[in-house]
Amino acid sequence: MRATQKDVARAAGVSQATVSMVLSGGAPAIPAETWERITKAARELGYVPNRAAQALRTNRTMTIACIVPDITNPFYPALIRGIQSVTDAISYDVVSVNTDGSPERERHFLDWFRQGRVDGVIGVFFTLRAKDFKPLVDAGMPVVRVESSKKRGGDIAIDDIYVDSRAAACKVTKYLIGRGHQRIAMVAGRGGPQGVRIEGYREALAEAGIEPHVVVDEEFSEVGGTRAAQTILAGGYRPTAIFAANDLMAIGVMQALRERGIEIPREVAVVGFDDISAARLVTPPLTTVAQFQDRMGARAAEILLARLKGNSPSFGTTEEMPFSLIERGST
Repeated sequence: MRATQKDVARAAGVSQATVSMVLSGGAPAIPAETWERITKAARELGYVPNRAAQALRTNRTMTIACIVPDITNPFYPALIRGIQSVTDAISYDVVSVNTDGSPERERHFLDWFRQGRVDGVIGVFFTLRAKDFKPLVDAGMPVVRVESSKKRGGDIAIDDIYVDSRAAACKVTKYLIGRGHQRIAMVAGRGGPQGVRIEGYREALAEAGIEPHVVVDEEFSEVGGTRAAQTILAGGYRPTAIFAANDLMAIGVMQALRERGIEIPREVAVVGFDDISAARLVTPPLTTVAQFQDRMGARAAEILLARLKGNSPSFGTTEEMPFSLIERGST
């Protein structure tokens, strides 16, 4: 027979109301010893919450959605893990969906979630604007966007966290210039953060009086990076450094250089962006920009849960997150 909260209460020697508060994550004032006794009893009895009944009682699904453009990019699982590090502590589940950066898929999932399937949405959106989230916000569903530049929802109570990608790209480019590079190419994929990262690259070059050389591929991927690097090399422009708009593209660039017999970094230095785990594993290890995506995910979850609890202002908020240039062997 399935264990109930009443069974857990009896085993822990507390009231059923106390069990309910602890297992729903909404009992910060309850002593730690009591909390541990209840959760231990729940584990031993094999108690599993009846989410359907809980949703009817609380008008909450206890589920948060995370929308990402490419679940195969290692940046996003780390972001999701950061979200879960916060939601797990209060018994919230996270469901993740992949959009491929498609406007149709981004809108589809917003419509799907608006049907009451989740309590809130955290997402990286390549195409949607603030007005597209108004139906969700009007329905009482909080939205936190993870952005590559500072944005505001205006009158719409959307919360944003962002890393200043333009400033980070500018810093990377100045770093390369400081190392003596005068022919610095950049490769990027279409959509998403590529625009602001290219702006930062161009800004640094303009200050130094250096001409930019940008190749944009259709994909923010290893394949896209390889194609973009091949385009640069086939066109007669010979850079001494290539800055890729993300680490996957940088790894693709490195592959294209190796195929040409070009040594990294002696002949061409390579820099990426994101600091995915593979950046430390490639040969030579990749110089890149760390965005601390696990911290971004955790902070996004904290902001969303605060809004669910009614502890947020009526207007949207914007919070900047840190970045750091990580110097490794590819430069």
